[in-house]
Amino acid sequence: MGQDLLGYQYFMSYHMPIIRTRGFNHEGPRRPPVFVLSDFARQVAEIERGVRPPVLKVGNLDAQRDFTDVRDMVRGYWLALEKGQPGEVYNLCSGRSYSVRQVLDLLLGFTDVKIKVEQDPRRLRPSDVPVLRGDCTKFTRETAWQPEIPFEQTVEDLLAYWRVR
Repeated sequence: MGQDLLGYQYFMSYHMPIIRTRGFNHEGPRRPPVFVLSDFARQVAEIERGVRPPVLKVGNLDAQRDFTDVRDMVRGYWLALEKGQPGEVYNLCSGRSYSVRQVLDLLLGFTDVKIKVEQDPRRLRPSDVPVLRGDCTKFTRETAWQPEIPFEQTVEDLLAYWRVR
């Protein structure tokens, strides 16, 4: 939030060609395990290899997030540079939200290994927004961008990435 306002201030004060983006949750191959889906995929891959017990540790599974494939996001950031209007702010998102539980169920559908899901209190946030969903209508109207990679493909590709790590 602070960087967003700082960028806008530099646009207003110094007429710098600042284009602001608000990227919602994005996942996909090569994302580090500090992000929820990548963390889950890494755990599944380690369980499949036998280097971790068949227990997947999770936090809040009820939170809903707007996920977009990281490859679509990179394409969106590039379009923001090419076609975005200085001083404007754009949401880059899918416009759909999935609960973390839905995401986990989808991921577990890509493995044959029996995995127990266990909540870890250390993974719960002291403050968590229940639902995050964006609207990219403005960005799509100005750039013709929209997510192209189906979320199921994102999840499958992410798991494949962690399987070879």
